Amino acid sequence: MNLAKEIYKSVKPLPDEYALEALRFIEYLRYKALDQGEGHVMAAQQTSMDRVWANEDDEVWNDVASR
Repeated sequence: MNLAKEIYKSVKPLPDEYALEALRFIEYLRYKALDQGEGHVMAAQQTSMDRVWANEDDEVWNDVASR
């Protein structure tokens, strides 16, 4: 069995909350592996946080200028 299949087999029985945490950690590791500075860390955070911030309550923040 290859490593990707082992990871899938390990995550499959987890509740969605834990599976999502595992996915976020994997995304973090992917960007960390690129090791190309702060911009990639911010991109990794954006990918993970899009799931949290994509709701009507937070729409007001979409037009706030970023750094």
